[in-house]
Amino acid sequence: MIEEFKEAVNKGLSAKNKNLPSKYFYDKKGDALFVEIMNLPEYYLTRAEYEIFKNQTLKIITSLNLKKDTYFELIELGAGDGTKTKELLKLLDKEAYDFDYFPIDFSQNALDNLDKTLQTEIPSLSVKTKQGDYFKVLESFKDSKHQKVILFLGSNIGNMTDDIANVFLQNLSASLALGDQLFLGVDLIKAKDIVLTAYNDSKGITAAFNLNLLNRINTELKGNFAINTFKHLPEYDEIEGIAKSFLVSTKDQDVFVEALNKSFHFYKDEKIHLEVSRKYNDDIINSIIAKTKFKISDKLTDSNNYFSNYILKIV
Repeated sequence: MIEEFKEAVNKGLSAKNKNLPSKYFYDKKGDALFVEIMNLPEYYLTRAEYEIFKNQTLKIITSLNLKKDTYFELIELGAGDGTKTKELLKLLDKEAYDFDYFPIDFSQNALDNLDKTLQTEIPSLSVKTKQGDYFKVLESFKDSKHQKVILFLGSNIGNMTDDIANVFLQNLSASLALGDQLFLGVDLIKAKDIVLTAYNDSKGITAAFNLNLLNRINTELKGNFAINTFKHLPEYDEIEGIAKSFLVSTKDQDVFVEALNKSFHFYKDEKIHLEVSRKYNDDIINSIIAKTKFKISDKLTDSNNYFSNYILKIV
């Protein structure tokens, strides 16, 4: 894990347009900050998707065509704290559906916390946590002949470019069988003022979350980033439907990373690109699944039309 982190930091900070992978946001501190973000009044994404899970739970089960007498594997990619999923899990458990829940996450800390809360809140639920890269973990399901329902929520797919999302979904569909389904949560294209406020909250929690990536480099790779000389900068193109997050150097400076035995120069106002947050509509979804085995079978949307959960079925 640390070698992968070193390689990513070296590659990203050596690039002409500096960048760092957003998956490294999530250490123990990053996990806690993201939970704070999800509860912020400006951050509509979690509330909108949670509304779907809370108010349309039965419709989710119906749309997925789940049967009580047919065992299935419920596999969640990037499970996090499971706040939304618990609404579905509680009803499935209460109604005695036959299934196992497999939460997959890059963060072992997040999985440990989720497992602990599920043992308390839904003690009869069968939970089998899996830590690691999505596709490496999904390889372990290849020999299973059971029906699979994959949850990929929170518009996590929006952190990929469309080309990468297309390849991701091609690979995902290739690892599934006829009739398996993907329950895909995506943020919808909307006004600039709504989106930018969500990524630049008044309390500065999102800024702290992004800047924590530099703290990780300092702590784990013995870097000497002066955190207060970088600032958080979100951007959003309403026509394109893509938000981007950057860290910006406020002065000319050099940063040394001992684990790499290397210095990196930053010019004043030079950006580190951290994250893409793609927003969607039906046309974009159809475009990114065009080369996959997925077809849209249904869609659920929150009351404000901010967020949708698409049901994509292998056909």
